[in-house]
Amino acid sequence: MSNKTKSVRQDDVHAEELKPKLRFPEFRDAGVWEEKQLGNLCCIRTGKKDANEGSSNGLYPFFTCAENHIYSNTYSFDAEAILVAGNANVGQTKYYKGKFEAYQRTYVLTDFQKSINVAYLYSILSANLQSSLIEQVQTSAMSYIKLPMLQQYELAIPAHIEEQQKIADCLASIDDLIAAQTQKLGSFKAHKKGLMQQLFPGEGETVPKLRFPEFRDAPEWEESLLGSKTTKIGSGITPTGGEKAYKNEGRHFIRSQNIGWGCLILDDVAFIDEATHSTFSTTEIKDGDVFLNITGASIGRSAVADSRVYGGNVNQHVCIIRAKQSELNPNFLNQYLLSQNGQNQIDSFQAGGNRQGLNYAQVRSFYLPLPPIEEQRQIANCLSSVDVLITAQAQKLDAHKAHKKGLMQQLFPSLAKE
Repeated sequence: MSNKTKSVRQDDVHAEELKPKLRFPEFRDAGVWEEKQLGNLCCIRTGKKDANEGSSNGLYPFFTCAENHIYSNTYSFDAEAILVAGNANVGQTKYYKGKFEAYQRTYVLTDFQKSINVAYLYSILSANLQSSLIEQVQTSAMSYIKLPMLQQYELAIPAHIEEQQKIADCLASIDDLIAAQTQKLGSFKAHKKGLMQQLFPGEGETVPKLRFPEFRDAPEWEESLLGSKTTKIGSGITPTGGEKAYKNEGRHFIRSQNIGWGCLILDDVAFIDEATHSTFSTTEIKDGDVFLNITGASIGRSAVADSRVYGGNVNQHVCIIRAKQSELNPNFLNQYLLSQNGQNQIDSFQAGGNRQGLNYAQVRSFYLPLPPIEEQRQIANCLSSVDVLITAQAQKLDAHKAHKKGLMQQLFPSLAKE
C-alpha cells in the first residue's frame, strides 16, 4: 500500500468520525461534518485603541479584554462581529452588531463567509475556544494569543446552513433560560440586601428601620464589642508538610476556600488524620462556631459551622468566633458580618482598603449593635429563609449550565485525532 493511499484512508476514517453524538432527526442522514480553519470563515483583525482611551460616557461600546464596560466617542467598526479577548480573559467571546471600538489586544471577527451561520460560529467558539487557547498560551509561555493561533483554529462545521441554525437556536433557547434564572438569582440577592439594610440599624442609629411587630416597643439596640460576647476568637495552623498532610477522609480541615458568602463550600474540602487533629485540639470546630476569613482575597466571607464539620479544624486563614449563645445568636452574627455595615467595618481595618488581613484584636474590637436574643433569632431566621431561596436558585442555575455544557458535548463532534 502506498503512503498516499494510506493517508487517504486515514483521512476517510477521521471524516467518518466527524459527526456529533446527538443530531436533530432531519439531519441524521445529512452526512459528515467538515473541518475548517477559523481564518477561512471570516476576516480577523485586531482593535486599534489603547485601553486607557476609553471613558464612562462615550457613545459607542469599547470592547477590551477586561469584563468592565467602557465606552468611546469614536468607532472603528460598524459590523456584525464576534470579539475574542487576546490577553486578559484569553479566548472569551462576545457577539455584537453595530458601531463599536476595540482594544488592540482584542480580535474582531467580521465579514463572515456565506457558508457559515454567525450564530452557530459564536456558539461553537463560546463552547470550546477559551479552553483551547488558554492551553496554547500556557504551553507557549506567552501572556496573550497571536493572530495565527486564531486563524489556524480548527472547527467542526455542518455542511448544511440549516443544521448550523438549528444548533444555534437550540443553544440560544438555553441561554435565554440561563439569563432568566440568573436574573431571578440576582433579584433574590437584591431582596436580601434590601432586607439587611432595613433589619440592621444604619450608621449612628440605635434601632433598625424595620422591626418585627412583637419587638416594636422593645428597647433600643445596645452597643457591644464582639469580644465581650464571645468565648473564643482564634484560628488554626496548616499541618506540617502542608498539603502532603491532607487525607481523603478523616477530620474536616476547613480552609478559606471552604467559606462562602454565608455558606460552607465543601466540594474540595481537605481532611486530616486523628494524629494531626490531636495536635490542634484548641481549634476543634464546635456547634455554633462562626467562621470568618481573615486574610487574602476572600477576607470578610463568613459562615456558620454545621454538623458536617463538627469535630474538624481550621487553618490560619480562618478565624473561629465562638459566641456566648445566651447573649449572641451565631446566625445573627454571621448575617451581620455579611451585611454592608459589617463589611464596611472589615474594610475600615485595612490599610488603604486593600483587605490584606485582620488580626484577633481587630476582630474582638468589632462593633456590634445587638437587640434582645429573641429578636436576634427572628432576624437570623428571616434572612436565613432568603438564603435558602438563594441557594436553591443557584443550584437550579448551575443545573441549567451543566445541562448546556453536556448538550454542547453531544452537539459538537470532537476534532481530536489519534
